[in-house]
Amino acid sequence: MDDLKYGKRNKRGDWVPDEPAGTAPLFVLPPRPLALLKWLPHYFVPYNLLFAVSAVAWWHFVLPDVEVMKTLSWGWIVRLFLVNCAALLLFFGAFELRLYILRAQGNRFKYNGKWPSEQKSKAFFFGSQNIDNMLRTFGTGLPIWTAVEVAILYAYANGYVPWLTFAEHPVYLFCLALAAPIIHETHFFLLHRAIHWGPLYRWVHSVHHNSVNPSPWSSLSMHPVEQFGYLGVALWHLVIPSNPILALYQLHFAGFGAIPGHVGFDKVELGEDKAVDSHAYIHYLHHKYFEVNYGDGLIPFDRWFGTFHDGSKEGEARMQARYEKKKARANAAAAT
Repeated sequence: MDDLKYGKRNKRGDWVPDEPAGTAPLFVLPPRPLALLKWLPHYFVPYNLLFAVSAVAWWHFVLPDVEVMKTLSWGWIVRLFLVNCAALLLFFGAFELRLYILRAQGNRFKYNGKWPSEQKSKAFFFGSQNIDNMLRTFGTGLPIWTAVEVAILYAYANGYVPWLTFAEHPVYLFCLALAAPIIHETHFFLLHRAIHWGPLYRWVHSVHHNSVNPSPWSSLSMHPVEQFGYLGVALWHLVIPSNPILALYQLHFAGFGAIPGHVGFDKVELGEDKAVDSHAYIHYLHHKYFEVNYGDGLIPFDRWFGTFHDGSKEGEARMQARYEKKKARANAAAAT
């Protein structure tokens, strides 16, 4: 595909789309019913449906019987951990292999013209972004993922939380499944905004932001505190009356779903004239500018709080104006 039909590339090789980033036509006034209907399929495919199917697959083919999960034994927990690791290796690795190792589509649709493997930095273990990101993902991310998963399953199996069945509560659980991305977006925005507070940013979130030029393995490369906070969104299903399959879906939405915002490409080509949108631009701009786009755009939190950047010159101007106001406040405080 010719990416210059969809955007521009500067002298450094960085590519930007012609179309500014936008937020979903939800929670907007006045309502936009036609835009909502046009957007609605993107709410389900490809990612949300994939993560929902994966949760059902885990429940039926990976997890043991409920009676087994009533006891915390190494056998089923280690097996679950290994399956999680294998699944993540295959899913994240497929993007890494195609886009960054084989470079099957070159730098077409790649936001940052540089390749992480060619940029060494002391901020990373062994100076390598990939090695650092993978060590953090499998060293702490997957153990925390599995620990959250085990805690949820153990609680449901022992009756510590309400277990609603699809047979008895089909409408409610269907609506809760539809709301899972909204729960994720709300949790993510609040957590993300909090860890950009000075001390928490330095101690915790800066680890993730070392990957200024993110790639697939950057997705879950975080400080363990952030990994627990991020993946802990699934714990809401111990508070909300729910079902363990929906809790798994919420966890998979966070874990596997971290990758779309970090692939570093606007589109993943499937052929000479077909491609899948990554929906990565909003979060890429966050990695580039740090203090914009704390959410992913499903709910327009950043528009409401004045931190949205759509990648346009107008967005750049708004960001710079906000920086100047922040600098002026800091100078005024220092003067007093």
